[in-house]
Amino acid sequence: MDYERELNILKDNLERAKSLKYRAEARLEQLKKTRGRYNRGELKELNVKPEELEEEIQKLTNEINVLFKEANELLPKDLLEKK
Repeated sequence: MDYERELNILKDNLERAKSLKYRAEARLEQLKKTRGRYNRGELKELNVKPEELEEEIQKLTNEINVLFKEANELLPKDLLEKK
């Protein structure tokens, strides 16, 4: 087994997972900030109705959780536990 190659794959997967996490968190934070700041016209431009803002935030939160789960499933646990 080529441990260096496996380690590089693991590092790449971890970096991708981190990137997905940061993007999703940034999007979630952006939507939370818009809650009180944007008026109906601006929310309409974002294709989000004010009464659906909480639902959109919940949807993004769920998406973050799914992405975390997928990222964790991609990481080889046996290699991580040996450290």
